[in-house]
Amino acid sequence: MRIFLAFALMIACTVVGNIFMKLGASVPFAERPLLGLVAWQSCAGVAVFAAAVIIYSIVLQWMPLNVAQSFAALQFIAVIIASAWFLGEPISGVRWLGIMLIVAGIIAVGMSGGLFEPTRAGDTATGSSQQAS
Repeated sequence: MRIFLAFALMIACTVVGNIFMKLGASVPFAERPLLGLVAWQSCAGVAVFAAAVIIYSIVLQWMPLNVAQSFAALQFIAVIIASAWFLGEPISGVRWLGIMLIVAGIIAVGMSGGLFEPTRAGDTATGSSQQAS
């Protein structure tokens, strides 16, 4: 459960960071307070991305990198949906196909990593198959 919550929080931070970055990029140069280059929204986006990185580093303590990175791909789906919802960006049929392929890849990696199998007493966060090695 803690892995799910950590991933959800990390993905939420990534989505919010991306939305802030897009909003900051939309501010005219003359209205950007930091040397005319950076809007406050962009600074907020960087700060929220930093929170996502910290949360991700915690997640990496609990699972293998290759599995964690595969599940982190959910952020791509979340950003596409959030950009449609908050910014009115369209989601074409080809993008929906891409979303389905990302989901299929995440499921394949999760199944190969044993994440969808019930846990047994004595298993570690990285799975019992690694204990036997």
